Amino acid sequence: MKSSINKINKNLKKQTKTKKSKKLKASKNHASAILQAPLNNSVRIIGGKFRGRKLAVLSATGLRPTPDRVRETVFNWLMNDLIDARCLDVFAGTGALGFEALSRGAEKTIFLENNPEIIKSLKQTIQLFKLDKLENSAEIYSVNALNYLNSQVAQISQAKISFDIVFCDPPFHQDLLLKTLELLINNHWVKSGSLIYIEHEQGLDITEGLEKLKDRFEIIKQKQTEQVIYGLLKITK
Repeated sequence: MKSSINKINKNLKKQTKTKKSKKLKASKNHASAILQAPLNNSVRIIGGKFRGRKLAVLSATGLRPTPDRVRETVFNWLMNDLIDARCLDVFAGTGALGFEALSRGAEKTIFLENNPEIIKSLKQTIQLFKLDKLENSAEIYSVNALNYLNSQVAQISQAKISFDIVFCDPPFHQDLLLKTLELLINNHWVKSGSLIYIEHEQGLDITEGLEKLKDRFEIIKQKQTEQVIYGLLKITK
């Protein structure tokens, strides 16, 4: 009788373990399916070691990723300048420009962003791409971009290390582009030979504003689509 009870108990334990194992396996499969599921709102890295990887596009005010075709043109312009470059992505958003640069050989990208949800998404991308394993290759600063670029403390910390490439693609209709360019150039975030990518909405006339800085840079590339005007500035002094 005792032997029969022990046998029943063993069978019950075995059945319980089997059920738990099946549940655990189902849970893992479900998690894997979520991770592998396509993102409805996303942009892709176009080239380099992260080519084809997706970046989430959150629903946030002012968040407007640079279109794929525009990014492809921009990085064709930059192809000979990216290796080991130090980059600054001023209004990071999805991080598409900064991560594309890292994908194509940039040494480091600093992302400036002040939206907590977007910052969370950027951190997840850094982990997903395993950039957190590479010391100082990608850093996110939770800041207002203009305040940061005008901060004496920030300027002192970066004084000896200007950026080689800056991506300046601010939210549209907020009068941010010229203010940002002035801070980048006048506060020495860039040096002679540095490149600044700019992008702005159609209908925005920045001619007069650029005139004030004309002795500090030259426009080496410029194109436009129906929605945006974009170009590449080279710092001359």
